[in-house]
Amino acid sequence: MALHGWLLFVAAVVVLCGTPGPNMLHVLTRSVALGWRGSVPAMAGCLTALVGVLAASAAGLAAVLSAMPGLFDVLRYAGAAYLAWLGFRAWTARSAPVDLASAELPRAHLFRGGFLVGISNPKLLLFATAFLPQFVDRSAPQAPQFAILVATFALVECLWYAAYALGGISLARHLAGPRVRRWFDRATGGIFVGFGTALLVARA
Repeated sequence: MALHGWLLFVAAVVVLCGTPGPNMLHVLTRSVALGWRGSVPAMAGCLTALVGVLAASAAGLAAVLSAMPGLFDVLRYAGAAYLAWLGFRAWTARSAPVDLASAELPRAHLFRGGFLVGISNPKLLLFATAFLPQFVDRSAPQAPQFAILVATFALVECLWYAAYALGGISLARHLAGPRVRRWFDRATGGIFVGFGTALLVARA
């Protein structure tokens, strides 16, 4: 892999990862409600899903999707339904003030939630099967190149997770009142439903 190709990949990934999406919104909302400690397991779950799909791409995920054209639609509908459910749950959440001292959830629960958000987004499949392979030099050993690309993507994603989590922690200071928190929950719920609707109407 040429250096200029890797730098182009880094630039593209910085923009793609930083663009608000389900993963970043999930990290933001977890950090608002639970602070840094509560957002770390959610980040780990999202990242595990992302790395898993990218690794599957290196193992031939594109060929599987080509052989089973209906699989993407199944994943798309399942992802849209899950994101819509997250939106509904946020919209109907009890309007309680943010209290990081009493907000405790099992780490396994937080990890699982992050993983489900990450794995439910079919756009990640499109990225892994259509975008990522374009940066691989077919005339050179491919495994090391995929390893570099996946590691680069994971690092950039982690940096953005940290930025969104810190932003959520700062935002939490302004959400102490139940009324403000209620509007925040409804706004994030509406965004999650919007993501789900966008995935539902998307065409591969």
